[in-house]
Parts: sequence; C-alpha cells; structure tokens
Amino acid sequence: MNNLKITIADVAREAGVSAMTVSRALRDPDKVSAKTLTKIREVVDRLGYVPDPAASALAAGKTNVIGVIVPSVTNNVFSDVMRGIYEAAEASKWQIQLGNSRYSPLEEESLVRTFLSQRPAGLVLSGLDQSEDTARLLEQADCRIVQIMECGPAPYDMMVGFSHVEASAAATRHLLAAGYRRPGYIAARLDPRSQRRLAGFRGEAEKAGVFDAGRIVTTPRPSTVTLGCELVADLLSKAPETDAILCNNDDLALGALFECQRRGIRVPDQMGICGFNDLEMMAAANPPITSVRTFRLAMGRDAFRMLTGALAGIEPEQPVVDLGYEVVARGSTARNGQG
Repeated sequence: MNNLKITIADVAREAGVSAMTVSRALRDPDKVSAKTLTKIREVVDRLGYVPDPAASALAAGKTNVIGVIVPSVTNNVFSDVMRGIYEAAEASKWQIQLGNSRYSPLEEESLVRTFLSQRPAGLVLSGLDQSEDTARLLEQADCRIVQIMECGPAPYDMMVGFSHVEASAAATRHLLAAGYRRPGYIAARLDPRSQRRLAGFRGEAEKAGVFDAGRIVTTPRPSTVTLGCELVADLLSKAPETDAILCNNDDLALGALFECQRRGIRVPDQMGICGFNDLEMMAAANPPITSVRTFRLAMGRDAFRMLTGALAGIEPEQPVVDLGYEVVARGSTARNGQG
C-alpha cells in the first residue's frame, strides 16, 4: 500500500477498530487499552501511516506542538535554555518547534503569527520587549504562554527568569567590595537585556560615586571574544585609569582578559574583570573569571513544566517565577582576597 495515500480509515480497517479509536490512540494513548494500542501501533508501523497534524489540530482544536522562539540558536546561553526544555519534554507527548528571531522584533512578530496560525498548545518566548503588534497577538492568543529570561510585573500569561538590573548591580557591588574604584563597562549587541545590565551597573556606580560615562564602551555588533579585545582596547584608549571592567557577557569577559594579558596589565591586581552568565570557560580561564551565574537549564525546564502543567489544568502558584542569580567570585577579581 502506498503510504502517501494511507488514511486513518485504512489503519482502522486493518486494526479492526473504529477511526475514532485510532485517533484517540494516537492523540491520547492513555485512554485506549494496552491490547488495542499495541494492535494499532503495529498497523501504523506496518503501513507507514503518518498522522496529518493540520487535520488533528482542526479536530482537537489544538496541536501537541509547543513553539519556542529564541533570539539566537548559536549563543550558548540560549542553547542551555533549549537543552532544559528538550530534557523536560523527553518522552512526553509534546513536540517542540523552534523559531530563531535573530534579535529582530519584526522576525519575532512573523514567527508568532506563524506559530499561532498552526494552533499550538503553547508558546515559550524570550524577554519583555515585544513590538506593539506582537504584544497584541500574544494578548489575544488562544494558547498558554511562558516568557523566559526575565522577570516583570505584567506577563502575558506566565514568566520565569530573573532581574538583569539587579544581577548587574550585584556584580558592580562585588567589584567595589574588592577594592576597585574606577570601574568600566563594555557591552555588545545592545538588546534590551544588555541595556538593563548597563542600567544596573550605572545605578550602583552612581550610588557609590564612581560612575564615569567615559568608561562605558558599547556596540550593536554581535558579541565575540575578539570583539571583547577590541572594546577593551577602545576603553583603555579613552579611560586608561580604568581598574575594573564589568562585561555584559562571558565572550567579552574572555576577550577582556586576553587584551589585558597582551598589554601586560596584571589581572586582578591592576584590573578586575567580571563576566555575565557564567559559561564553562569562565572557570577554565587563567586566572578564572568572576561571572554572574544564571540558571539557564532550570529556566528551560521550569518553563516547559509550567506550560504543560497549565495545559493539564494545574496552574502555577505564582505566574512569575524569579530564579535569581549568583555572583561567582574567582581569581579575576581577587584583588583584596574577594575571589
């Protein structure tokens, strides 16, 4: 039998059951007896039947798809979040479909429209800063939604993340406690999360009376280790008195370390360096680099569990879950024994 023409009726006839029973077995196997389920699966495998997701969605009102929209699939931060989602989804009935917005609000809007047209069971998306049109789509969406990576007061539905402002402020306080008095800041990409980290640094530095706008260097370019070297070179040409650098991610922090070593600047005695996210390379560097640890795997797992729990009728105790952060002090800021 040509599997391109096989229908659910063909499977039902071969298995000796109704088409409704086949549909129920494929959509919700727990509602079918083990004997019948085994028979149906054997026929499905033998005939090579592939369910039509569009038809299933039309019949059920929803697919078993959970759409996930992230701004990057190459950034290790989002790779870790996705790993958490896939680990939680393993062996479940839910299928993950991934969309990459590439940090573009217009692309994010297009992906949201595409996903919603396919009647997903739920959506997971990053951040708080959707365009007006995207926000309108999400507010009217007929599915459950979890925002990740940040915490805020007004989620579309549910949210799991942390405060980038508070995390960056805590990193700044760590640099000040280690004895640095002329801190600088470097940032790439300048997406909204990067801007909030800069706001956290600025607020804490101003409070301590050590803020200097001349010690801030930013670029809209994508972050790389090489770019970290370039930004530190720019910073030191503008403000050679700088004695500490808070970097808005770990790629830049590693580049900052390399540039300081190239220039013979001793870390941590002459320069303190702190990254953000605490990727594996921070502990492997020499000296190891202080960084703000964010709980990305847990974020992915919690987002999936919140979403699927809500789909099962189990609402979260709180719609916004703050996972917090941790400033992991290492040798790159151990000027006064703080590392």
